[in-house]
Amino acid sequence: MQNRTDLLLAQLAKRILILDGAMGTMIQRYTLTEEDFRTPALANHHKPLKGNNDLLSLSRPEIIKQIHQEYLDAGADIIETNTFSGTSIAQADYDLSDLAYQINFQSALLAKEVALAVSSQTPKRPRFVAGALGPTNRTASISPDVNDPGFRAVTFDQLADAYKEQTRGLLDGGVDILLVETIFDTLNAKAALFAIQEVFEERNIPLDPKEGGIPIMISGTITDASGRTLSGQTTEAFLISVSHVPLLSVGLNCALGAKELRPYLKVLAQKAPFYVSAYPNAGLPNEFGAYDQDAKEMADQVHEFLKDGLLNILGGCCGTTPDHISALAKMAESYAPRSLESQENILAD
Repeated sequence: MQNRTDLLLAQLAKRILILDGAMGTMIQRYTLTEEDFRTPALANHHKPLKGNNDLLSLSRPEIIKQIHQEYLDAGADIIETNTFSGTSIAQADYDLSDLAYQINFQSALLAKEVALAVSSQTPKRPRFVAGALGPTNRTASISPDVNDPGFRAVTFDQLADAYKEQTRGLLDGGVDILLVETIFDTLNAKAALFAIQEVFEERNIPLDPKEGGIPIMISGTITDASGRTLSGQTTEAFLISVSHVPLLSVGLNCALGAKELRPYLKVLAQKAPFYVSAYPNAGLPNEFGAYDQDAKEMADQVHEFLKDGLLNILGGCCGTTPDHISALAKMAESYAPRSLESQENILAD
């Protein structure tokens, strides 16, 4: 029997895989109250918890499972755990750092339960769970104080320790993939990759997915028309900075819509020795911070990615819903995935 990594690699060799859409956008549809975010143990917690979406994996797990189910029903092959802010660093805002492991473990269990149930109905098309490791709310490369440019709100070691705890929780919960996502500071991402490597070494997990290891996806964020990450790197510089690890995929998500993302995605498609992913926002936010791009308009823009053979994994970020994912999934069926054959030694060249 094939292990989960072999199943994933076999699927990627054949077709474009579909990643799910936005978790936060779907949670907003439930118009939840403060009480929805409180477990019995947190009934008297001294800080407001509304908006701490990762907590819903503990307080309202049925909502998270329903969202996962809707994305799988829409055609997603890979669903992300509800752990974007699941590090002890991000949870410190709520004085809940001690719940970081539990949040990640439980979120992984929920996603895996739904993914396996759907997979059992479609054995020729297995579904997978990506453990989401977000960027945290701090940056290791930039000072938050304009009057003290040398100051840092977090150290590399602090980030690595937080990511180790998150990685352990996600692995213990049964994720198939680790996804380091929405990277605005590559130093944060390097801390995450270092942490993953350390945990893999502890557990004797091969680093290379071709050797049966847990695959690692990485996805950066180009913040504006400058074509750079928040910490100042170009797309190619970002790629080179993370290519020391045998990744499953490298890609871009968030900040921009598909139309704006295309030139930077082309750079990755031309130069990456890994699979390439993209999950753009549903266009750019309006003046109220909402996303107006509907499924058809987004699919029309993403069509250019597919026509040019840029992608192996496709999904949606902020503002996207199961309708968006359904439109992308249907369109992707008609296109071949980007070929890796001519890319594998490109960085060495």
